[in-house]
Amino acid sequence: MKNIFVTSVILILAGGAYGQAQVPEATELYVDLEEITPGEGNEPPSDAVVLFDGSDLDEWQKPHEGFGRGSMQGLKDVIPGISYETSRGVANWKIENNEMVVAPGEGGIATRKMFGDIQLHIEWNSPVDEGKTGQGYSNSGVFLMGLYEVQILNSYENETYQNGQAGSVYKQHIPLVNASKPPGTWQEYDIIFTAPRFSEKGTLLSPARLTVFHNGVLIQNNVTLSGPTCYIGSPYYIAHRPKLPLILQDHSDPVRFRNIWVREL
Repeated sequence: MKNIFVTSVILILAGGAYGQAQVPEATELYVDLEEITPGEGNEPPSDAVVLFDGSDLDEWQKPHEGFGRGSMQGLKDVIPGISYETSRGVANWKIENNEMVVAPGEGGIATRKMFGDIQLHIEWNSPVDEGKTGQGYSNSGVFLMGLYEVQILNSYENETYQNGQAGSVYKQHIPLVNASKPPGTWQEYDIIFTAPRFSEKGTLLSPARLTVFHNGVLIQNNVTLSGPTCYIGSPYYIAHRPKLPLILQDHSDPVRFRNIWVREL
């Protein structure tokens, strides 16, 4: 009898709710949404922060020392002590034909603005370089928050480890497919990045997450990051600010960039 009574009550409650839902207006929501204008062709949307449009490097500077370290120990030593408000000097990459070109040996460049959750659009070109192979063939990288790298590399008929090829979350996530075009061809990344969250005590509340489209093809589907990118060893999280600069890597190859913009989410 008890089970029959409980079942009857549930059915009565469900029936009442279901009856209310028969009125279309009961499930209609009206909210104020920000209106933006989508870009036409290669133009960014109206709410984007344009980081490079071919004219100058005003949005960029030299990165703070410590970013792009090869080990977690290197990052652990420098992250707490960096003064992000201090300018590191003018970005010294070149502009040719309205394209930003890595100046090999001069180091990476960082945005003057700091970002957390973003939608990033960036176009890049790994130049043809006969005789180069593997990780040495037109290498660079996009470092979200200066810490979490999406690899840039010629990965068209160029063998290397898959968690280090173009579109990989370097040494953490292999891309779902290889959507690379031949070297010397312009390629696109559209990246959705969710920054990690930390408590006031510095403990991790939620990890960073990434979605990446490479040339319009989904290659990273809301993957969870294990920590900052490191070349040697296993990553783990180090508490940092909720917003940090975006960094483009100098890996001694004259990789080209154009049409870079972000939308803060």
